[in-house]
Amino acid sequence: MASFKPTRIQVYPKLGEKVTQDTLYWKNYKAPVQIKEFGAITSIDFSPLAPHTYAVTASTRVHIYGPFSQEPVKTFTRFKDTAYSGRFRSDGQLLVAGCEDSAVRLFDVSGRVAIRMFKGHTKAVHVADFTSHGYQILTGSDDYTCKLWDIPNSAELTSYKEHTDYIRCGITSKLNRDLFFTGSYDHTLKLFDARVDKSVMNMDHGQPVESLLLYPSEGLLVSAGGRYVKVWDLLKGGQPLVSLKNHHKTVTSLCLGSNGQRLLSASLDRHVKVYSTTNYKVVHNFDYAASILSLGLAPDDESIVVGMTNGILSIKHKRTPEDSKGAVQQKRQPAYRVFVKGKNYVPKQEDYLVSKPVRQYLAKYDKLLRKFNVSKALDEAMEQWTRHRKSEIPMAVIKELDRRGTLKNALAGRDEKELCQLLSFVLMNLVDTRFTAILTTMAEMLLDIYQSTVGMSSLVDRQLLRLQELLGKETEYQQELMEVLGMLDVLFASAHPRKEVTLPGDGGNGLAQGGIPHRPEVQAS
Repeated sequence: MASFKPTRIQVYPKLGEKVTQDTLYWKNYKAPVQIKEFGAITSIDFSPLAPHTYAVTASTRVHIYGPFSQEPVKTFTRFKDTAYSGRFRSDGQLLVAGCEDSAVRLFDVSGRVAIRMFKGHTKAVHVADFTSHGYQILTGSDDYTCKLWDIPNSAELTSYKEHTDYIRCGITSKLNRDLFFTGSYDHTLKLFDARVDKSVMNMDHGQPVESLLLYPSEGLLVSAGGRYVKVWDLLKGGQPLVSLKNHHKTVTSLCLGSNGQRLLSASLDRHVKVYSTTNYKVVHNFDYAASILSLGLAPDDESIVVGMTNGILSIKHKRTPEDSKGAVQQKRQPAYRVFVKGKNYVPKQEDYLVSKPVRQYLAKYDKLLRKFNVSKALDEAMEQWTRHRKSEIPMAVIKELDRRGTLKNALAGRDEKELCQLLSFVLMNLVDTRFTAILTTMAEMLLDIYQSTVGMSSLVDRQLLRLQELLGKETEYQQELMEVLGMLDVLFASAHPRKEVTLPGDGGNGLAQGGIPHRPEVQAS
């Protein structure tokens, strides 16, 4: 008896997957280095000066890491409660951070003890940043106020209370020391001028605002809140330029990369998405193991640092040409003599070749097919993970059942839940041109078998109505495409040069000399 042949899984071209320059660029990172912190990581900030150390704010600590260090080179622990928003000054010498105890602390990076402490807020301070000249500090608090502080005198300069909810993000202008932006859970963004006693521009994000980002030219402002990332044109009075909804959960952090040509957003859905700043389309995507609270990008995209809710700090360093060469050499290192051993051996005439039978390993659905359990084989191929991630496997089993003539038997005898599962698979893949032919046959069989049960189950009826609607829309699309093809045919036909038709005889009226009309003929060229 011939051995059982496993079901051949056809390899389909992957739709929409293109290898672009961005794909190659953003995949050129080493395996991530993971460091366990003491709590959820709420902020990551890179020093603007070399060697570009970065401050990680987590729990009651602010750690400073070197570019390639796996342990902190400096730690600030003088916080009575949870610390927030550790930020470097433009010269990299000072660091400011807010705290749950409502105080703001200023540290010298070369020291350990806070050199200044600013008290004036009544609730947790989640926003702390330096102004462009470095002598003032912006703070934003859960008491709905934002304040400007003078560093040399440790004094409060001005205070604004225009927000009606927590202020959770803020950013200062790098070109004008008097301008700064705040974002609040009251869904608004506000532009303040320290020379004026109230805000000079207001924008409505529509969701609680979690993060703000200012372009280097400071003509565009990016806000993140809810599932939305929105870009605002400040030169046109804060008009919304574009609204992006590519995340499934709240967007928590923003940063710019590739010298301002790429925008990165991190979210609680465990993804970091990279957008092109020219058309704001997603050009790459990073996946992580837990929800992301903070994101940092080193200058020239040398490393990507992500802080997660479970306290894991993930660091990806970019590969260098030396790393690539080393990896190639390391792969070639394992003993070459293993491969050439016995290479020059010539078998003798009296030698016998004893071959070891190759054991055949079958998938579960193939084992069931071999036993002619066609219904169970289809159920096995329709497992949830396979159905959603590897559609070609259930398609191969359906084709094999159709080839055997047992597809109708496999589809029969289904209860409400199993029938809904089969109809969902048909709805999900019917308009995919790779699967349309076989799924149309499968849908016809399902309708033939279960037409007598229509009206007995609301779930099945709803699926059938969706199938009818899907087929109607697809028919309309096909008709529109046929009309477009007809228009194109007319355009292409009119674009070709016309050939001159000559008639036999001298008469200009189409009649020969004998007066008998002749059928016009095209002269052969």
